[in-house]
Amino acid sequence: MNRKPKYAGLGIALGAALGAVAGVLAGNMGIWLSIGVVIGLVIGLSSRRKEPPCPECEAVHRAHQLRRGPTSQVG
Repeated sequence: MNRKPKYAGLGIALGAALGAVAGVLAGNMGIWLSIGVVIGLVIGLSSRRKEPPCPECEAVHRAHQLRRGPTSQVG
């Protein structure tokens, strides 16, 4: 079974750690911890890599594009 990396979890963990440090330094743990978690989640979700398509799917899509032609427009 293929396992996909969980970048969101890593981002949340790093954000929580940095938020906790900022909260201790600033004296307001609750706000900075939540800000760190949100920032870590955004960074974790935006760092996902695009998976390459499988060769079979790529061949089907290529055949579909050739059948439609380059000048056809949808809509």
